[in-house]
Amino acid sequence: QVQLVESGGGSVQAGGSLRLSCAASVYTYSSYYMAWFRQAPGKERERVAGIASDGTTGYADSVKGRFSISRDNVKKTLYLQMNSLKPEDTAMYYCAASPRALQWWLLRQSNFDYWGQGTQVTVSS
Repeated sequence: QVQLVESGGGSVQAGGSLRLSCAASVYTYSSYYMAWFRQAPGKERERVAGIASDGTTGYADSVKGRFSISRDNVKKTLYLQMNSLKPEDTAMYYCAASPRALQWWLLRQSNFDYWGQGTQVTVSS
């Protein structure tokens, strides 16, 4: 059973930064496709960033140039560095994992087998 535990959320002012982490308990972590999704109140869950086992990354247009996804395969941890945060970034952020070789441009929620419980990010203006 794969478990994902997010941390690092909080409240910041616009322009600030946060770093989210997602610790995974899975034997073959390095082979998993990992991603961050977010869901704001009243809105559908949307993809934010993804990273393949070979390090290839993908980003939503709304976060390009501001967010950076990375992974540490030794620590089995996924990260999301969020800079220049905006109020519209306010959402619950979820970590997701898939054992399949995915591609960013085809990514959707149904691709992922495992989800964390989420961590709240609130950005005030």
